[in-house]
Amino acid sequence: MEDNVILDKSKAFAVRIIKFYKYLCEEKKEFVLAKQILRSGTSIGANARESKNAQSKADFIHKLSISLKEADETAYWLELLTESGIVQKEQVHDLYEANIELIKIMTAIIKTSKKGGKNN
Repeated sequence: MEDNVILDKSKAFAVRIIKFYKYLCEEKKEFVLAKQILRSGTSIGANARESKNAQSKADFIHKLSISLKEADETAYWLELLTESGIVQKEQVHDLYEANIELIKIMTAIIKTSKKGGKNN
């Protein structure tokens, strides 16, 4: 498979989210928010992957925009988990920063694509 920063980073992020989900369920006995973050956090990469096979530039932008929305939702769940005291901010700092990095990369790709730049 060819190198694609967003696909590689979003897949690595999904693996981290799966491990975090297991931690939340097993150690914190938190199931509702854990399921929410599992869904949104793994959906980032799934939608980014779909964008790879988009049928048009508009389809590419649409699919990557869904991925961006999922990343923003994941940031929300991470914020809720820390602000509610379920986890400490330090525990999820790196995960949160990785998510923000994904948001920045996807935002840049979408803006470039809308201006008429390359899709990948």
